[in-house]
Amino acid sequence: MRDLKHLIYFEDLLQTANNELIQKAKKKGGIAVAYTCENVPEPLLNLGKCFSIRLSAPQTGSMDIATFYMTNLLCEPSRALLERAIEGGFNFADCVITPDGCTMLNRCVENMELLGTMGKDNPNFFHEYMEIAFKNSPADVDLCVLQCTNHILNPLKEHYGVDVSDKAIRKAVEKHNKMVRLVRAIGDFRKEAHPRITGYEFHVLCLATYLCPIDEVMDKLEETLEELKTREPDKKEPWRCRVVLVGSEIDDSGLIKLIEEQGAYVCADRFCFGSIPGRTEIVLNDEEDALTQVCRHYIQNCQCPRMMSMDKVYGRKEVVANLAKEYNADGVIYEQVKFCDPWAYERVLGSHMLQEDYSYPVLSVDRPYNIASSAGQMRTRVQAFVESIEIKNIQKGGK
Repeated sequence: MRDLKHLIYFEDLLQTANNELIQKAKKKGGIAVAYTCENVPEPLLNLGKCFSIRLSAPQTGSMDIATFYMTNLLCEPSRALLERAIEGGFNFADCVITPDGCTMLNRCVENMELLGTMGKDNPNFFHEYMEIAFKNSPADVDLCVLQCTNHILNPLKEHYGVDVSDKAIRKAVEKHNKMVRLVRAIGDFRKEAHPRITGYEFHVLCLATYLCPIDEVMDKLEETLEELKTREPDKKEPWRCRVVLVGSEIDDSGLIKLIEEQGAYVCADRFCFGSIPGRTEIVLNDEEDALTQVCRHYIQNCQCPRMMSMDKVYGRKEVVANLAKEYNADGVIYEQVKFCDPWAYERVLGSHMLQEDYSYPVLSVDRPYNIASSAGQMRTRVQAFVESIEIKNIQKGGK
């Protein structure tokens, strides 16, 4: 296939945490609201001049200093973020909001605050820590509303004079939904029998909407969608099978590229920093306040293994099975960043249930945060998985 016009541009943006679009937005007077977890309602971070940036640490190398503060038993993403903060990589942030989605990321941000890694020249800078729900119930929605009010809306209003009215929230949701519709429309091309976009290309585009101000990427996403409508897929099918990729955060698109280089097309992305469910439209009505509706959307659609009610525990596996069916996948890859406790349990249960209850071939792996540090091992695992799927298809008289 011909190269996408803006792909290299987006790839370059993802090479550094403080990318050129963040700097551009800051020069326009924007307020950079940094956050660390998908459980934070994103539209609330994009009110008025605010723009949300989910923290990541691309090109991570040594994590020795962060390991000194946090020990090597905590997950690599939390240590990588602390290391990058100590290096000054997040100095663009005007505040940091983190939920207790997991204890490790909380410890990471607490260390950032204790070490004074950000906000030295900004008297309005603040850290906020949110308590978030474990279940899907009206009480949990009320908790989310309270936490968002106390730890997002009130601090933004007090420190930066941000308009946090119902009208402002609805406007932010409208902007969020516009971006979501673009990402989902691009992602829908992955359902085609001969897809005109690779999983790697899609992940680069989707990742940019988390790591860059969405106002600054919207025009190029629109151009890319129009470009894809007339893009012709390769005549010779390069893929040997199709897989759904499920698991903990993937802000390293190199992992998707590695998987696809072994012939496994990543047709759906059910992971942190992915489009499912992170890029789902928020539908509002006029009868109820916007904040409550946004919070309910996040509670009901959350697929994080932190959610422990039985409907969520079993529902997450059903979601993966439905994705595999919808995207015509041949198998599922469950991945987990090393020492990520929530996904360690989820990976074991999910990989077992998808095999036993839904009859999908499953590859279950743990991996380093920076896949380049263990590319050979991962490549071997994926190659063997692809071959096993091919053998099963031959035995069934299929592909």
